[in-house]
Amino acid sequence: MKDVLAVREGRMKDVYRDLFPEGPYEDGIVANMIDVAARDISETMSPLPTFTCQTLRSASEAERARADKRTLIANGYVAHSKLQIQMFSSTDWYVTFGYLVGGVEPDYDVKLPRIQFYTPMGAYDVKNRWGITECVFMSRYWNKDDLVAAYPQCASWVKSNYGSGTEQIEVVRYHDAHVDGLFLPVKGGFPLEFAKNPIGKCTFRVIDRPGVGDLPRGQFDDVLAVQVAKARFALLTLEAATKAVEAPIALPMDVVELNIGPDSVLRTATPEKIGRVRLEVPQQVFAQQSLMEADLAKGSRYPNPRTGNIDGSIVTGRGVEALNAGFDTQIRTGQAMLADMLTDLVSFAFEMDETLWPNEKKKLRGQQDGVRYSIEYTPAKDIRGDYTVDVQYGLMAGLDPNRALVFGLQARGDKLISRDFLRRQMPFAINAAEEEARTDIEDMRDSLKEFIAGYAQALPQMVMQGQDPSQTVYRIAGIIKGRAEGTPIEELVLEAFEPEQPGPDDENNETPPGVEPSGAAAPPVPGSPELAPPGGALPTAPPGGGGSGGIQELLAGLTRGGNANLAANVSRRRPIA
Repeated sequence: MKDVLAVREGRMKDVYRDLFPEGPYEDGIVANMIDVAARDISETMSPLPTFTCQTLRSASEAERARADKRTLIANGYVAHSKLQIQMFSSTDWYVTFGYLVGGVEPDYDVKLPRIQFYTPMGAYDVKNRWGITECVFMSRYWNKDDLVAAYPQCASWVKSNYGSGTEQIEVVRYHDAHVDGLFLPVKGGFPLEFAKNPIGKCTFRVIDRPGVGDLPRGQFDDVLAVQVAKARFALLTLEAATKAVEAPIALPMDVVELNIGPDSVLRTATPEKIGRVRLEVPQQVFAQQSLMEADLAKGSRYPNPRTGNIDGSIVTGRGVEALNAGFDTQIRTGQAMLADMLTDLVSFAFEMDETLWPNEKKKLRGQQDGVRYSIEYTPAKDIRGDYTVDVQYGLMAGLDPNRALVFGLQARGDKLISRDFLRRQMPFAINAAEEEARTDIEDMRDSLKEFIAGYAQALPQMVMQGQDPSQTVYRIAGIIKGRAEGTPIEELVLEAFEPEQPGPDDENNETPPGVEPSGAAAPPVPGSPELAPPGGALPTAPPGGGGSGGIQELLAGLTRGGNANLAANVSRRRPIA
């Protein structure tokens, strides 16, 4: 792990001392592809999954409400722990070192559990035969003065065992199902601080990058030497170019004086023999650099298209997708490991919250599906021993947003999934329930617009039948004016078409059908037989508010090149009389 860290930080000489001589050429001068690849993979893997709590009795409204509240509590733990910020470093540790440590600790200041990730350097865990973490050791180095100031009881022991020359002292943290504490590991160990584990189970989880051996291996363990050799070759090439420019000048025998500078004059019978000594750089050096570049990409499983380096004048979308296939599988594999780890950590947070502060009324703020919220809860009342949580990275994990949208629309078009499920799996954060309500409102508003358009189309027929269109024109003009002022269309329709309340004088007077109380005939309803054109067919507005197909019809297709196939069809139908 120290070797990988040194190479990523550019300290290649610390790992391969014999390759880099002392002097101006002791540091690498090429792009650190290991660091570039690690950052790109970790940033792609770092977005948080969705945390939801389910109930087995889905028919019970009370159980569903409790599950929804536990979901908000779980997302509150995530926000309180600043888990999204931690994910950038934790995914980098997982990719680089092949090992990641996470745990849940009580935050007594705010009386909440806190989910935390720890650097795997210096960490060691013991698992049972089922692969479940039973205990964890984490080694760190403290400044001697800080250690003595924090734990005065160890001052004499530190002085007698470390002397006065050591400035950094190793401190080991130990955690299992029974205790959590710190100790100094030298000469049998010196306990600094130990406390009883209030939950009675190990609240830490460790995941290893999948492999065939027992020791964790990072993504770049096999290509460290390739990156270092590439840097060394670049330094040798630069050194050769420098020596070629500074090579000695060769002169013929008849030159007795060498003038250097602009417009200098050299007298000789053979001027073609004047020049610097040629120092050739073998062409095999450049070929070897290209081979190392390819080996570095293969060994780190980092495709060239991720850096914008595409070898080919014409590359189809299918070809780029094939080149990135290995990259996508890495993301899905890493997210599957992280989802399993986060499931246990959030479950531990539920149990710790209820065990330590069962009757404490607390307030949590968080974010779910892109919407911020604030809730109040009591652990004993709202958790009630149910620590289950479902962690999902989504149906489209590893896909870019364009292909994720096309894939989701194709599955939705064949009715493999529902609209609600597709909303929740989109590669961006939205509130599925709120978006569904907004969509319904938009559809109903479009229906009202179609009604008003049909109402306006009835004016010529009303005039032809001798009816007074002033009331209809007044209502439509009022709706247009209200929309210009920003009033929602539903409020304007309610106001324009509000039924008139019968007065005391009208209770005993029956109004003839088809005639308004003022004596004028009531305007017919748009689409009624009275307004049918001579052909007998009724004018109807195209479905969907304009006749264009839905987004599913627009995007649910791919060309042979792997690109989205965009098409829209307009269809108008008239019912047979």
